[in-house]
Amino acid sequence: MNALVGFCKTETSLIIDTTMFNQWPDMENGDFSFLIGGEAGAGIARAGFLFAKACMRGGLHVFGTNDYQSLIRGGHNFYVARVSDREVFSQMDFVHLIIALNSETVVLHRNKLVPNGGVIYDKDDLSQTREEPNSSVKFYPVPMRRIVIEELKEPHNLIIMNSVALGAATAVTDYDLNLLAELLKETFKPEIAETNIKAARIGYNYIKEHFEANFEHKLRKMAQTKSPRIFLNGNEAVGLGALKAGCKLYVSYPMTPTTGLLHFMASNERDFNMVTIQPEGEIAAINMAIGAAYAGVRAMTATSGGGFCLMSEGLGMSGMTETPIVVMVGQRPGPSTGLPTYTAQGDLRFVIHASQGEFPRIVIAPGDFEECFYETVRAFNWAEKYQLPVILLTDKYVLESEVSAERFDMDKVTIERGLVIRDSYTESRVYGRYEVTETGASPRAIPSTAGAIVRANSDEHDEFGLVTEDPAVTTTMCEKRMRKLYYVKREIEERNIETTKFYGSEEAEATIISWGSTKGPIKEALRLLSAEGKNVNFLQILYLHPFPKAKVEEAMNKARKTAVVENNNTSQLSSLIRDHVLRKVDHKILKYDGRPFSPIMLAERIKEVL
Repeated sequence: MNALVGFCKTETSLIIDTTMFNQWPDMENGDFSFLIGGEAGAGIARAGFLFAKACMRGGLHVFGTNDYQSLIRGGHNFYVARVSDREVFSQMDFVHLIIALNSETVVLHRNKLVPNGGVIYDKDDLSQTREEPNSSVKFYPVPMRRIVIEELKEPHNLIIMNSVALGAATAVTDYDLNLLAELLKETFKPEIAETNIKAARIGYNYIKEHFEANFEHKLRKMAQTKSPRIFLNGNEAVGLGALKAGCKLYVSYPMTPTTGLLHFMASNERDFNMVTIQPEGEIAAINMAIGAAYAGVRAMTATSGGGFCLMSEGLGMSGMTETPIVVMVGQRPGPSTGLPTYTAQGDLRFVIHASQGEFPRIVIAPGDFEECFYETVRAFNWAEKYQLPVILLTDKYVLESEVSAERFDMDKVTIERGLVIRDSYTESRVYGRYEVTETGASPRAIPSTAGAIVRANSDEHDEFGLVTEDPAVTTTMCEKRMRKLYYVKREIEERNIETTKFYGSEEAEATIISWGSTKGPIKEALRLLSAEGKNVNFLQILYLHPFPKAKVEEAMNKARKTAVVENNNTSQLSSLIRDHVLRKVDHKILKYDGRPFSPIMLAERIKEVL
């Protein structure tokens, strides 16, 4: 069963199937990929996470991502992870080991196995034992269900089959079972952990007793780094950034793929002396964040595209009242409900122009986990210094994928509160919340500040927050607000803040231009192309509004050919480049089926434009 993926090169749609995978060698001897699959509700993501984290505990680099349908139970879920002795930036297209918790997993993913790959499955599920003639695949039938029912005496807790399977996978790959056991002990309460550890040991011993050690794709432990790595997803990286930035109110309504951030903030609110609220909907969420920010605390909300539609009026109120908030938008395919559990980059134009009227906002698109952390801190700083909304534009792929990473460098983190009036207002002039200043940002008093009456008004208003329809005042206040973007851009230039990042040599056959979560697959695709002797570089645009015109123009002027890579149908970045740089890109490589780019297929498409 070949997966079909829609691409677009220039203006022509292409259909590619996965048979091309076999044309590519395993680029690194240290690379290993596994896939665990089953139905929703069977703990697939947790099992994959545990095995991937056990690999990290052995000193290996890991990237894991999960694929699931919008179902509470049933359907097909799978988690695929890539393990390597070098840093990895995305999943790969092939797997060395399939851990099948139902027969559908083998049917759907058998074609992804590399030569001499392996399949672990339930011995009693006869539908999975149909081996192909002359196949190099090694099958490892394990009586998972029987072990849980007869040996563990847990007939009503069949989810423990996961631990049996993980123990078997540890044995097949000749890995350290103690690493998995320690993780199970850390993850579950003592009694539950003991049962799962016992299940894993039974699965491990079954493989050792019944099969020869003939699986050639082994996992080998590496020397641990001085500072142990952390294993986290994009939601957690954003959450850590928000906590480090001093966020004191996080409020959001659950919506994939940002629900993980809500869970993370709720689980940490006591330790960080902050409040997490799940309100009745997205309209309430953004209005509560605005109210909290008006009261002087750093506040944040998050949602997906559909929820952001509801938030757009509140976003405009933030712009008019000059109230600093941070909003994260986790993209998924639309319109309407679309594909609620998959990934996309279709909301770029939407977030730049959302809400009625004209007002400044900043849009930042982190492309990896480090950027999720550091740019979240910076988003809070921008919001308060210039008293405007800042949007973190993410998507399901970067938010829910998990990666082993070095600990964040706290020396890189600074907190900038801007023109906040401390203690009391002592100027002789009556305090004006919207005082006209050179930068557009006004001295900001918090309600209850002695000597100041703090008026906030969502109607057009004068410097003191009083409603006005005077055309001269209206013009002055509009220009005051819009002037902020000029000074944001000037500060970016003066402080040499990275709004774009460049990878590769300037002398290249082509320049790839992209943004957001496509960063990882692009870096892996360039690695593959380099192994073939093809020189391609990559310009990542981190800040999409205000648009870094000069840097993009400079890169395009030096490029022999340009190609934009995006997870959308209309190439929204291409249109931004055309608007600001007044140039068209030479090629467009687009994908819009809800799945992230695969490095191998992306490398093939890039080769076609060289």
